[in-house]
Amino acid sequence: MKVSLVVSDLSGGGTVRAYLLAQVLKELNYQVEIVGFNFGKELYAIAPDQIPVVSIPGSNYPHFFGSVSQLLKKLDGDIIYAVKPKPSSFGVALLKKLNSHRPVLVDMDDWEMSWHGGFSFQYQPGIKQFARDILKPKGALRFPDHPVYINWMESMVKYADIVTIDTQFLQDRFGGVYVPNGKDTVMFNPDKYDANTSRQKYGLSDYRVLMFPGAPRPHKGVEDVLMALEQLNREDLRLVIVGGSPYDDYDDRLIEKWGRWIIKLPKSPVEAMPEIVAAAHIVVVPQRDTVVARAQFPLKLTDGMAMGKPVISTRVGDIPEILADTGYLVDPNSPSQIAMEIEAIFDNFDLACDRGNKARKRCIERYSTSTMASTLKDALAKLVISKSSPKVGMT
Repeated sequence: MKVSLVVSDLSGGGTVRAYLLAQVLKELNYQVEIVGFNFGKELYAIAPDQIPVVSIPGSNYPHFFGSVSQLLKKLDGDIIYAVKPKPSSFGVALLKKLNSHRPVLVDMDDWEMSWHGGFSFQYQPGIKQFARDILKPKGALRFPDHPVYINWMESMVKYADIVTIDTQFLQDRFGGVYVPNGKDTVMFNPDKYDANTSRQKYGLSDYRVLMFPGAPRPHKGVEDVLMALEQLNREDLRLVIVGGSPYDDYDDRLIEKWGRWIIKLPKSPVEAMPEIVAAAHIVVVPQRDTVVARAQFPLKLTDGMAMGKPVISTRVGDIPEILADTGYLVDPNSPSQIAMEIEAIFDNFDLACDRGNKARKRCIERYSTSTMASTLKDALAKLVISKSSPKVGMT
């Protein structure tokens, strides 16, 4: 059987979750494809090996209808799995359901409306403004994923056959099956790598490495780590950022202000990430306490946990439950507490590594792709029973 994962924008962050779900579905012996629009110049992330990606050029309304028509022709999975409740993913999936009666799943790893004011969002234009938003070539309502449309899509989540989510926040709001952001703990295995060799390969041998293996954004609290490094003022410490942000010039602004503490490594495929994370002494995930952060399960947590690294993170959202007593938790927006934990870890690094090993065990038990696969298998089995359709099922 085949699953078509629909991604709203292959140049956006949703691709990471899509790739992860694709890997899990392959573990369950499904054929998998990723089909999505590309509104940018390049893919946000490099696809894992043997995961086919079909890219359709994105465009604004009214040309977007033509893009949708192209994408619908590419969707030939027995199951359609939309990543994010957006018109450009879930909306397309529902259209496919109407004319093919194939079951539709929708996955949420963010509260999309949190990027647009959350509970306080309102769109109440006057008549003239509404006309401009509709009629002008760059009018706001010509963008396929305008928050007005996303709000509509979130109200239609109930029409999905299965909803999957990755945080308690999202489950409280939308219900659904809890499928956390797991990690391939066979691939991410610290026993396969020598930390010193990795540091030498990536030019990090002279430093004690704090690593943020992802794209910095304001709610992710990277600035708090940099302020902590300013407080410590130790020349042997560096923050290594892997990949950087494709959205704007936020990386450049960080480097402009705190460049002496930052080393930036290029975007890398998932298969290269275990070796890169192996070079870290500490993995830092300093989320700030915003509604955006509370709705997220930071993938970087399981990067560090799977590789047995000491992880410093914040008491935000599900993070205390995910790490439990295997990490180092501080209050959000607290550079001084981050600085204290950095010093404590390096003052007794053997103890910190023992805690990192416990984090790996917890990751294997609760946050591995195998755990995700088991949960999805059960959910899809229920879908088969409810539909009683010979076209949908396990291989």
